[in-house]
Order: sequence, then C-alpha cells, then structure tokens
Amino acid sequence: MEASEIRYIPDGMNAFQRNTKRIVDCLLALFSIILFSPLLAFCYIAVRCEDGGPAIFKQERIGRFGRPFTIYKFRSMKVGAEEGDPSLFQGVDDDPRQTKIGRFLRKHHLDELPQLWNVFIGDMAFVGPRPERAYYIKLIEQEDPRYYMLYQIRPGVTSYATLYNGYTDTMEKMLIRLQYDLDYLEHRSWALDFTILLKTFLFIIFGKIF
Repeated sequence: MEASEIRYIPDGMNAFQRNTKRIVDCLLALFSIILFSPLLAFCYIAVRCEDGGPAIFKQERIGRFGRPFTIYKFRSMKVGAEEGDPSLFQGVDDDPRQTKIGRFLRKHHLDELPQLWNVFIGDMAFVGPRPERAYYIKLIEQEDPRYYMLYQIRPGVTSYATLYNGYTDTMEKMLIRLQYDLDYLEHRSWALDFTILLKTFLFIIFGKIF
C-alpha cells in the first residue's frame, strides 16, 4: 500500500465514551475475577498437575501507544514450546505443542481467563484488537503500514476479528484481521462493544469454534 493511499483512521469513541468504557472494564474485570475465582483456581491446579510446569504463561505483547506489556494466560503448551523463533498457533486440533489440559482450555477459551487481570490494571480492554508480538507487527507492517493506527486504543480480550477470522495462523489472516480491527477502530461504540461481548459469550456457550 502506497503512503499516498493511507487514510488516517481516528478513534470512533470520544473522550467521555473512552473514559466510561475504561471504568466499566475495570469494574467488570474485578467482578469477574471474584465471580470466576473457583474456575480460575481449578484451571490453575489442572495445568500444574498435568506436568508440574508453571500454570501461568507470560509473553510480551504491544499495546496502547505502542508500549510493550506482559499478557497472561493459562499455559496450554508443553514447557519450552515457545522457545526459539516465534511461531503461530496452528489451531486447537492441529498444534502438537499443546498439552491435554491445554487443548481443553484452548477449545473453551479458558486459557484467556488470566487476562481479566490485564483488563483490571489497564493493559487491555474487554473489546479491542487482539495484541500482537513485535516480531509479527513488523511483518504485518511490511505488507500494510496502517498497523500503527491501532495504537490509539487498548488491545482487547475479544474482537470482531477474533469471532470471524479465527486463529491468525497465516499472514493472509493477519492482514484480514488488521482490516477488521481498523474498521472497529473507526466505528466503535458502546453498542458495538456490547454486541461483540454478547456474541463472544454465545459462541463459547454453544461451542462455536473461533
């Protein structure tokens, strides 16, 4: 994409809407941590008991303003699986690096539960572009330099792209996800966030793969 073709995309929310969204996210994250504390404890123990490795997986991602932060997940892969060059997740049923418990957690999206803490402390929002690693952002920007526009907003636990683009295991999917995320940036609102959250909840409840 030529530089002359790039149109700057502003945030669809105004300052009041953004601040209100942040307050609601913080309160909802705190409530969810308390409500799901038994489930969090169960997942923690299950991961630890399978192979004795750490239950929490930590990885640096790039967030708002292009600043790195640490994302938290329940570990779904074998210890050491992420060492060496970055590699993309190949899907719940295909990636041989997964543990048995990890496959179950991934399938039901329970591995994402620790990100409630990321939301509570302000690194993430419930709805927003999924945060990416710096390594892949550089590759994406070689194909489409508009990625930096996403730095206006906090990355999210779920997004429209998450629901309809699936796991981004190819560069083609990464570029499709970027377009979804830029569309969200331009048109986001409380109503759109609520719709995405509701669809995410329904997809999980009814076992839809995404």
